[in-house]
Amino acid sequence: MRNFEQPGRSLVRSTHGMAATSHPAASLAAIDTLRQGGTAMDAAVAACAVQCVVEPGSTGIGGDCFALYAPRGTDRIVAFDGSGRAPMATTAAALRDMGMSSIPRSSAHAITVPGAVDAWCQLLRDHGALPLSQVLAPAIEAATQGYVVAERAGTDWAKQEKLLAGDDNAQRHLLVQGRAPAIGSVHRQQALAATLQAIAAQGRDAFYTGAIAGDMVDYLQSLGGRHTLQDFAACQGHYVTPISTGFAGHEVHECPPAGQGVIALMILRLLQDLPAGHNPLDPDRLFRELEACRLAYSVRDAVIGDPAGAAVDVDWLLSDGLIDALRQQILDGRVNRDIPAFTPPTHSDTVYITVVDKDRNCASFINSVFSPFGSGRVSPASGVLFHNRGQSFTLAEGHPNAIGPGKRPMHTIIPGMVTRDGRVRFSFGVMGGQYQAMGHAWFLSRVLQYGMDMQAAMALPRVFARPGGWTVEHEGTLAPATVEALRARGYDMVPPDWAIGGAQAIEIDWETGTLTGASDHRKDGCALGY
Repeated sequence: MRNFEQPGRSLVRSTHGMAATSHPAASLAAIDTLRQGGTAMDAAVAACAVQCVVEPGSTGIGGDCFALYAPRGTDRIVAFDGSGRAPMATTAAALRDMGMSSIPRSSAHAITVPGAVDAWCQLLRDHGALPLSQVLAPAIEAATQGYVVAERAGTDWAKQEKLLAGDDNAQRHLLVQGRAPAIGSVHRQQALAATLQAIAAQGRDAFYTGAIAGDMVDYLQSLGGRHTLQDFAACQGHYVTPISTGFAGHEVHECPPAGQGVIALMILRLLQDLPAGHNPLDPDRLFRELEACRLAYSVRDAVIGDPAGAAVDVDWLLSDGLIDALRQQILDGRVNRDIPAFTPPTHSDTVYITVVDKDRNCASFINSVFSPFGSGRVSPASGVLFHNRGQSFTLAEGHPNAIGPGKRPMHTIIPGMVTRDGRVRFSFGVMGGQYQAMGHAWFLSRVLQYGMDMQAAMALPRVFARPGGWTVEHEGTLAPATVEALRARGYDMVPPDWAIGGAQAIEIDWETGTLTGASDHRKDGCALGY
């Protein structure tokens, strides 16, 4: 039970429907959509579209989307991969010939064809009940009439002023006299509003063909990109088969590669037999979790890529043989410094949304522009902020995640669900780019092994082992004695640039018919129910 003398948030409880997002305007849009007769998927897309306007540093229609959906809360979960592809004319060899050893954040080569809008339209076609125009109406209203800049969103915005000032279009659409809009001020995005109105009226083709696509392609080509109108017209997400593993008497479901959901499952398997103890922040426990994270991430970077280009053997990744071999590399109380290293991109920005409706349809939904404000590039007339997801590609010839014609990069964004006895118990997700796989394991271990409620689990101080070394980020709320105990085990302990990630979750109690929601204090958002 929560200590009401301590700072914190109460869990939100309801019976009819629940939404949890990282922005209050998005949570409200989701609930309004449910009240209008929309499904969980209608509400998730409505909330996401609002966040594409009011939280542009985290998401946008120039990004990608993944989703898990459980019809009527059963374990017959469907998964959707809405990630975009590299232009057909792009090769790793060509970029190496240009003198590149990696892909710069603001380069046109970091921008794959955005997959989010196509994903929204397919998911609404198959799992929605309302017309697209009605679903997008709250976002269009916010972009047209204005929205108040929230505290976390505004803080993130100010951190990226230099990036946005480097692009004339970004400066015009997203800055006010060269500065980020002030927290508490009203901001409008008229060009984005017009683009959303076109999508609402004409569907996905308004974005991927015609004037809007032409505006985006012309701009990307002016930056040296190899994008074509054919690349945009051909963009199409697809349904994929979810993957899962058992943990603490439950089944945990994730999207398959090219996402890193399988890495979250690997970490859970590495922790499956680890006794919980009494303290979720015990240094010995944290050490084992950090080493499990480092091992699983080293495997991720070696083998995860677009399965269309190189098969990813999920069965092997979750096999007893591999898990046991990795477990043996966790040394007794000391950092293993022989884990393969790689150089990852920095923390990323994303929005995660979960909605459960009156029929107990469950949507676990994530949309991202990768780094804060993505590439920092904005199309001139349509106001589309482009992600930088292509920065996840490697230029190493023959690597599973090497950039190539029509390939999708390894993705960090991963929606999650947990089932028990054939029905969904939790719909959940974690934000924070690289952190997400560890964040899934961290959250579930606290809830399912330690018996913590969702809000209390989210409130715990976080640690994250940066892939490719032994540097561990720790939030300032972690006890100094715990920091020193981890440092004594060989970690370089450092503060993060800002709070690590965020999270949302909804729990279904099938016996009482109630819904419980939680939303991370690290973001502006909230859970709402009715």
